[in-house]
Amino acid sequence: MRNSVERWLIHESHSFEFVKNPENTFHILIKNAGKAGSPVEIFEPKNQPGVIVIGSKIVMKNNQIVRYLGFNPEEKERFEKKVGEYCYSLQAIHKMIQEDGKQKIGVYVILDDKVDINQQNLFHAVNRVSEMHEKTARFLLKTF
Repeated sequence: MRNSVERWLIHESHSFEFVKNPENTFHILIKNAGKAGSPVEIFEPKNQPGVIVIGSKIVMKNNQIVRYLGFNPEEKERFEKKVGEYCYSLQAIHKMIQEDGKQKIGVYVILDDKVDINQQNLFHAVNRVSEMHEKTARFLLKTF
């Protein structure tokens, strides 16, 4: 699967780099994907062979992180629920992530059927994820 994804990216003239992640069979980062030019990751989890995950992480701004870290558990739960509902409205799988000392929100699309995993569907998913990245970032600025 890695070879196919790599070939498709080269064919579409995307610049990318490989990311070392022991949890994944392969992990590729496209720095500028979709119309919005968002960073998009494509990977195959080791524990789910045959599944490709396309995702992007929205880094919260420093003032948002400070505010989030000041929340009590109930406020954090309400905020995370609000983010979850918004991501659900975009048909995105989401995950709250703390990485590199930053709070991030990951939005993901999963291709898990052999029929779904082809060049056209992969790039459709990349464009969707890029768009979801931008919409979620705007949502955070407006509501938080």
